[in-house]
Amino acid sequence: MNTSMRRAAVAVAATTMAVSLAACGSAKESGEGTKESGAAKGDAIKVGLLLPENQTARYEKFDRPLIEKKVSELTNGKGKVEYANAKQDATLQTQQIDTMITNKVDVLIVDAVDSKAIAGGVKKAKEAGIPVVAFDRLAEGPIDAYTSFDNEEVGHVQGKALLGALGDKAKDGQIVMMNGAITDPNAALFKKGALAELKGKVNIGKEYDTKEWKPENANANMEAAISALGKDEIIGVYSANDGMAGGIITALKAGGFAKLPPVTGQDAELAGVQRIVAGEQYMSVYKPYAPEAAAAAEMAVLLAKGEKVTSVAQADVDSPTTKKIPAVLVPVVSLTKDNIKDTVIKDGVYTVAEICTPKYKAACDAIGLK
Repeated sequence: MNTSMRRAAVAVAATTMAVSLAACGSAKESGEGTKESGAAKGDAIKVGLLLPENQTARYEKFDRPLIEKKVSELTNGKGKVEYANAKQDATLQTQQIDTMITNKVDVLIVDAVDSKAIAGGVKKAKEAGIPVVAFDRLAEGPIDAYTSFDNEEVGHVQGKALLGALGDKAKDGQIVMMNGAITDPNAALFKKGALAELKGKVNIGKEYDTKEWKPENANANMEAAISALGKDEIIGVYSANDGMAGGIITALKAGGFAKLPPVTGQDAELAGVQRIVAGEQYMSVYKPYAPEAAAAAEMAVLLAKGEKVTSVAQADVDSPTTKKIPAVLVPVVSLTKDNIKDTVIKDGVYTVAEICTPKYKAACDAIGLK
């Protein structure tokens, strides 16, 4: 994976990325055999969309509608999306792939619950002549294309932010690392990037791989860490995402912390942004969902029409089973109270009114969010 190229792009604004992806053009504009294969297949394609769970707000609020909208745009309103959510059940997701094969979809977009367990289903789809786009998580098996964020860079961004928050007190106590689920390959990349920043600069007192990314599991892990280390010893918490950060912060409050230590996050969930406004959570990682969804939809439409995705792909990535998968990796942004207005509000993810409910109005006023 050409990570150096991707990291250099982190500073690129989300809107710029969205424009550049849109400029890649539709299947009709790519000029790669579109007349012959596109005419043969036409715009009336069926795209199967399989998302992993519905506890994280992004999947239902952003990813699904964004992909459905882009598929419609690229197919003149004739393309249809068949949708299923696995609700964090890898076995159910495999069954959903079987259903999509039976329903004869033309292409699959899959965000895997378990990247290894999905491999057999991906193979069955390929054997049925259905190409597969891995979305957000790099599934194993014969994947045709992949779109996600630079996930190792996410960890770097989180690690740097935590170090910045700790300042010259970085070694005055211990931090707790709350990593994601081991079934998610992205979690390993987040951890790798974060450790590259943190190792040798902080003392890691406790580290957890959080089952199923569930906030309640992160809460239980944090309670155990407080019990083991003592509240006076914990100076910061690396949390791999916002949902877990919520569970962690609940445990910290219950643990009697007079002042909450800095806690990281990811996904810029509304509750996470509100905690940042209130000073309870230090930061999140804003991942512009629109360009990721646009890339997935565009590659899916091209593949459904029998065309190549090289007009869209910006890099190649390797999975444990497949080499040189054409990929789009979208840059990410460190989100703190200082840039809420220039990120999630500017890009239309949330309005000021959605963030600044009566509970958070005073905190919003204090940081000039009006």
